[in-house]
Amino acid sequence: PNLVYRQRLDSLEKTISLTYNEYVQHYIDIYIQRKEQIGRMLGLSEYYFPIFEKALKEAGLPEEIKFITVIESALNPHAVSRSGAVGPWQFMYTTAKGYGLEMDSYIDERKDPVKASYAAANYFLDAYSRIGDWLLTIAAFNCGTGAVTRAIEKSGGIGDFWEVRPF
Repeated sequence: PNLVYRQRLDSLEKTISLTYNEYVQHYIDIYIQRKEQIGRMLGLSEYYFPIFEKALKEAGLPEEIKFITVIESALNPHAVSRSGAVGPWQFMYTTAKGYGLEMDSYIDERKDPVKASYAAANYFLDAYSRIGDWLLTIAAFNCGTGAVTRAIEKSGGIGDFWEVRPF
């Protein structure tokens, strides 16, 4: 099965290097056990992926970034994490405010797939301009650009995600 997974990752790869290794296999194994959730996400992807793709394309970003929403929220626009991140892209309050999303007693635009996608696209543009590596930029979306730049420093300035990952 490892060859099949490697071939499927290769078929998805366009701009961002999709390395296959034991860490990736670990997450493949996790998702293989979630057949019902995968079926639901496949259905939701027909609706949401075109929205995400449009925002990413207009910003000149790699299309592969849309898959982050699978990991972040399982494509659920009402998802809320333990840390308070909300929506399909899982924006924290402060980051969402910084990227122009409105949140008050009546509305939370982090849940709006269109508005949140454009905010996410702007975040990725900013983070990539600072970091210069797509996988590290994706990591920054999850834990913040500060955490990633500190990890790069700890790794000795190496700019490769798999070398920086332990830090």
